[in-house]
Amino acid sequence: MAELRFTKDHEWIRVADGDTCEVGISDFAQGQLGDVVFVELPEVGKTIAKGGQAAVVESVKAASDIYAPVSGSVVAVNDALTGEPGLVNTDPTGKGWFFKIKASNTAEFQDLMDQAAYDAFVKSQG
Repeated sequence: MAELRFTKDHEWIRVADGDTCEVGISDFAQGQLGDVVFVELPEVGKTIAKGGQAAVVESVKAASDIYAPVSGSVVAVNDALTGEPGLVNTDPTGKGWFFKIKASNTAEFQDLMDQAAYDAFVKSQG
């Protein structure tokens, strides 16, 4: 499995194929949200700038925006989340991915944290 990279907003990104990447939220984020009851996915073809609002996740506790870790265009969404939003809780970095984005600037990956840096970031927040 390709390496995950993380944002300070708790999104993860993983290169799936070439410059196409899967995006979701971290295990920490889903734990903070609690039971996910609804996910609003972006439209395929939508162009999003790094840090731009891409999706919405709603839980029993709150609704949260999901931001794009890198700039690009949405090439696929995880339709399984429409009928089974709880996948975000049970498999946040696997079957619970939100969308795939074709990255337009791979240099933006350098601003993202690897697993060790993200774990240290989460620990510093608590």
